[in-house]
Amino acid sequence: MESEEIRPGIIFDLDAEGRVVGIEILDASVHMARGADLKSLADAA
Repeated sequence: MESEEIRPGIIFDLDAEGRVVGIEILDASVHMARGADLKSLADAA
């Protein structure tokens, strides 16, 4: 598995074919709009 930081603090984990298999958001409250619901993002996945 390989990781790629696509923006400061936002990291995609990629499988051998380059598909996104995980997302890490450091300091998520800085990157998310005020009032954003992280649960709705998880439910959409």
